[in-house]
This record gives sequence, C-alpha cells and structure tokens, in this order.
Amino acid sequence: MNGIAYRKLDWIAISLYLILVIFGWMNIYSSSYQDGVSVFSLSTKYGMHLIWISTAFLLASFILFSIPSKIYTSIALPLYILFALLLIAVAFIGVEINGSKSWFALGPFRLQPAEFSKLSTSLLIACLLGHYDFSFTKPKCVARAAAVILLPILFILMEKETGSALVYLGFLLVYFKEGMNGWILIFGLLAIILFIVTLIGSPAVAVTVLAGIIFILAILYSRKRWLWAAIGTGTVTALAFISKIPSPEILDTAITLTIPAALAASLILAFKKKKIGRNLLWGYVCGVCFVMSVQFIYSKVLQDHQRARIEVLLGIRDDPRGVGYNVHQSLIAIGSGGLTGKGYMNGTQTHYDFVPEQSTDFIFCTVGEEWGFVGSVGVLAIYLALILHLMKSAEKQVDRITRIYGYCTASCILMHVIINVGMTIGLMPVIGIPLPFLSYGGSSLWAFTLLLFIYIKLDYDHKINR
Repeated sequence: MNGIAYRKLDWIAISLYLILVIFGWMNIYSSSYQDGVSVFSLSTKYGMHLIWISTAFLLASFILFSIPSKIYTSIALPLYILFALLLIAVAFIGVEINGSKSWFALGPFRLQPAEFSKLSTSLLIACLLGHYDFSFTKPKCVARAAAVILLPILFILMEKETGSALVYLGFLLVYFKEGMNGWILIFGLLAIILFIVTLIGSPAVAVTVLAGIIFILAILYSRKRWLWAAIGTGTVTALAFISKIPSPEILDTAITLTIPAALAASLILAFKKKKIGRNLLWGYVCGVCFVMSVQFIYSKVLQDHQRARIEVLLGIRDDPRGVGYNVHQSLIAIGSGGLTGKGYMNGTQTHYDFVPEQSTDFIFCTVGEEWGFVGSVGVLAIYLALILHLMKSAEKQVDRITRIYGYCTASCILMHVIINVGMTIGLMPVIGIPLPFLSYGGSSLWAFTLLLFIYIKLDYDHKINR
C-alpha cells in the first residue's frame, strides 16, 4: 500500500476497535491484578490477554495486507461447513465449563467454535443474499436463508450454549433490511411476550393476551370496527375473568383450547375469503400452539441453571445468594461507582472478587464501578459509534455482498452488546456471552477481529478499484 492507498482504509472503524481493545485490557488488568506479578506473566489473565491482543493485531494485519478480498466469497460455504462440523464435534468431545460443553481444549488454550461460526455464517449470508437471483418472495430462497441461521442455532443448543444461539437471531435484522417481511419480526416479539406471560401467569392468561392483540388487529382491518370492538371487549373480559378462577389443570387446558376455536370460527365468518382474515387466523392458531408448547420448551430444552436465572429475572424466584448472586453483586458494583466511579484500580467489588467472571462476561461491572456512569455511557457510546459507522459504511457499498456482510458485522456486535450489558444490569437472564473486544478470551477477540477486519478489507478493495 502506498500513502494514498492507506488513506482509503476505514480508520474510524480501526480507531474505535483499538480504543475498545486497549480499554478492555486495562479493565482486565484491574479486575485480575496480582500484586508483585509481572504484566507479562502468562499465569495471569492480563498477561495471557496480551498474547490474544498481539495475535489479534497480527490477524488483522494479515487480512489487510496479505489476503485478497475475492477469496472470501469462494471460501464462505466450505468455512460454514467446517465450523458446523466443529460445532457438532465439540458437543461430544469438548470440555464442559459452567454447564456448557462448547470448548476444545488445546493444551493450556481453549477454542470456542461458536464464536467463529458467527463469522462463517455472516459470510455465507452475504454470499446467499448477495446473489443476483435471491429474493425473499421466493419460498426456496426463504428456506435457504432460514437454514443458514437455524443450523448453527441447533448445533449450539446441543452444546447447552443458549446465549450464543440467541445472537444468531440478530441476523433477522439483516434479512429485514434486505426485504424480509416485517411481520416475522413482529411475530418474534409477540412470541417473547407470550413466553413471559405464560411463565408468569398461565396458558389461559397468555391466550387472553393473544386474543386481545388479534382483536385489535381485527378492529383495525375490519369495516365493522364497532362490532369487533364489542365482541373483542366481551371475549377478552370473559377470558380474563375465567383465567383468574382457581380450577383444575384439565379445565384450564380446556378453556385455553376452546376459546381459540371460537375466535377462529369468528374470524372465518367475519373475513370469509379475505387475506387478512386468513393471516389473523393462522397467526392466532400458531400463537396458541406456541403457548401450549412453552412449558415443554421451558422444562425440556432449557437447562436447570437457565430456568433458575429466568425465574430470578422475572421475579418468580428471589435468590440473591444463589443463582441471582452474579447479577446482585454486579448491580452493587455498578451502583457503587456513582457518577464518575471510584477510580482506576480502586474498585472494591472488583478487587475482592465479589463478582464472578468479572473479567469475562461481567467485565462491564468493572467499568461501572471504576469509571462510573460517565465511563459506562462512554463505552456504550463507542459501541454505538462503531455500529452506526458500520451501518452507514455498508449502506454506501455498491457491491451487494459487501453491504450485507457489513450489516451482519454490525448486527453481531449489536446483539452481543445488548445481551451482555442487559444481563450485567439485570434486564436479561445471565446467559454468558462476552462483551466484544473488552472481555477476556482469545476466541472472542480473534473472532470479532476477523469479523470486523474482513469487512474493512472488503470496503478498502472496493474503494481502490473504483
């Protein structure tokens, strides 16, 4: 690269990356500091993380200066298959840590395929959606797009690593940006609401909520709005009253199944052959089926510690000394930081190890305690700046594959930040995923470095070839 070519590099993204990585090491050093032990000692987390940072910088340089960007489209599918096989293999021969069997042990080092699978999935999504013949109006294309996301999710669930699986749902935002029907996102949000309502209340209460939503939609789309408003108000009121009456489980199940059947018949009669009626009907039937499957998902799919964390989050269980201990201590640490924090290396919660995993999944509580509200907002502002910059840069891309890959990169970072910070401040269950570029660990740092710098390389090559 000559001097002019260097200017074509995305120095904003590179600068934000360096700030996050360096600030991350500073907080890892503070959270795991050992008096009298060298900064470069490999027996410490801060010493080992220097190795991860050095090798990450080498990977970034290698991507920028040695690998042509054209290679990524040709290796997308083989790379996806490779990491899919590794995800399957690790479920059988991996090392189990904190109830999750998602790591390969390579001597003193550990490798987590799920982190790198986000990279291979992003590349394949970009190549698939970037193809000239792809369209979300074609069922075959929709099936392929769904399979690309669902396969790694299923394989990761085999490892009992639910947190990493949730990140893949962020790719739906990319699909939406590229033409996917927005109703899918609405249905996803509705499913989350029904899941929570079913756990807190009962299936009958969840069906009541679902019926209310369907009635609102029916009122909006029907010409006889006054009639649907009267029927809806009466039915939902009756449902709410019935769901509060103590009754045997079989009666509760009967109510949950009978009312939907009556409403389904009403939708058929009211809208007859209209498309909106069919859509509301199918949405309602699918919603009821989902409500009836919540208990199975909750008891059979989720692990004991995951159920316990969800119960603590929803207020079903109060256990500040058990499963809620991490979040309880994290909130104490962040709250004690106040406006400007206690100062670097002065965090008592941090230095006395009150918060487990404080250099990995709970690194944000170290930021909150030592740097305070100002520092926490500053870190979130840097993440926001990076995500918005990637989205703005992707939007300017002429090449469709580069644009979609840029959105995938932004969505991965966004989902990790939302989930990690959310669980640290008690807004989400503790599901154990790292904070990009800040948390301790080679797999996470390498994977996000590769993810980001591949996009920077794609962007650079298109700039110099214009």
